[in-house]
Amino acid sequence: MSEKLALVTGASRGIGRACAIELAKCGYDIIVNYAGNSEAAAKTVEDIKALGVEAEAYKFDVSNSKDVNENVARIVEKYGRIDILINNAGITRDDLFIRMDEEKWNAVINTNLNSAFYVAKPVVKVMMKQRSGAIVNMASVVGVYGNIGQANYSAAKAGLIGFTKSLAKELGSRNIRVNAVAPGFIATDMTKDLKNTDEYLKLISLRKMGTPEDIAAAVKFLAVDTSYVTGQVLEVDGGLVI
Repeated sequence: MSEKLALVTGASRGIGRACAIELAKCGYDIIVNYAGNSEAAAKTVEDIKALGVEAEAYKFDVSNSKDVNENVARIVEKYGRIDILINNAGITRDDLFIRMDEEKWNAVINTNLNSAFYVAKPVVKVMMKQRSGAIVNMASVVGVYGNIGQANYSAAKAGLIGFTKSLAKELGSRNIRVNAVAPGFIATDMTKDLKNTDEYLKLISLRKMGTPEDIAAAVKFLAVDTSYVTGQVLEVDGGLVI
C-alpha cells in the first residue's frame, strides 16, 4: 500500500478512468468511485493494479450525502488519509430551456454540482488534519461560455468554478490547493451521440476532439506536478475558445 491515496468520482470509464490511471502512474493508490457499471469499475481497478499500486472500487451515489459520508468514512478508516480528490462524476440531460422540466434540471444540478459539495465536505476535513491535499473539480468550457440546450449543465459547471475559487481562498492556509479543469469537446460516451460533429470540429483550432488522456494530463499537472497553483480554471479545449 502506498502512502498516497487519490479518490476519483465517476472513475469507471471515460475521463474519470483516465484520471485514475494517470494518478496511479504517479504512485497513488486509487479509490474508484462508480454509480452502476460494476464491470467497468472492476476493469479499471484491474488496470490500475497492473501499474503496481493498490486500487479499490466503491459504489456509492455522489448525489446522496448520506451515501457519500458513509463511504468516505469507510475509506478513511481503512487508508487513514486522502491526498487527492477528483470531483469528476457528471451526467447530461440536454434540452432547450423552454422544454426543460424540473427532473432534468435537478438531476444535473444534483449529480454535477451538489455532489462536489457532498464529497468535498468530509474529504476536506481529512485534508485539513493532514495540512495537505489537492482537489480538482471537473468543470467545462460551457460553464464559462454557456451552450444552447445545456442550461442545466452550464449552470452546474459554472457553479463548480465558483465553488473551486471559493474553496481555494478558504483552504490555502491549510496547504490545500483547489483547481478546476474545463474540458471542451472530448471523445467519451457522453459525446459519442452528438450530431453534426463535423460542424463542431470547425470551431476547434486543432480541428479534432480531445481524448480523456488529454484531460487526465491536465488533472495530473494541477494535482501532482505543481505546488503553487490554486484557484485556477484550466481550459483544455483544443482552441475552441480563444
